[in-house]
Amino acid sequence: MTITELAEQTIATYERHGWRLRGALLMDQHREEFEGTLLNVPIESAPIDALWFSRSSHGNREAWELRLLAETPYALFETIADDADEASKALVKAEMVKRMNEREGSE
Repeated sequence: MTITELAEQTIATYERHGWRLRGALLMDQHREEFEGTLLNVPIESAPIDALWFSRSSHGNREAWELRLLAETPYALFETIADDADEASKALVKAEMVKRMNEREGSE
């Protein structure tokens, strides 16, 4: 399965469960494969391939999930207060990326 097919399958699964695609982290060698595809979200260069998803959560929070694009599913999950400022959200998300990179040995 190509990386774009894996992304399409992952996005479809998450959307069925109410998640919204919010961004992508892609290795430079995979960025070209996504030109003109369904990824109409911000794309950042990264040492891993992963997708950002979010949806409303309970208690005035927003759930964020960073899903690795790999044959073996792996994701990190955090909730962030709806009223958190953008800097606070960015810190939480940066920590998630750091943890994912550490897990994948690509920090």
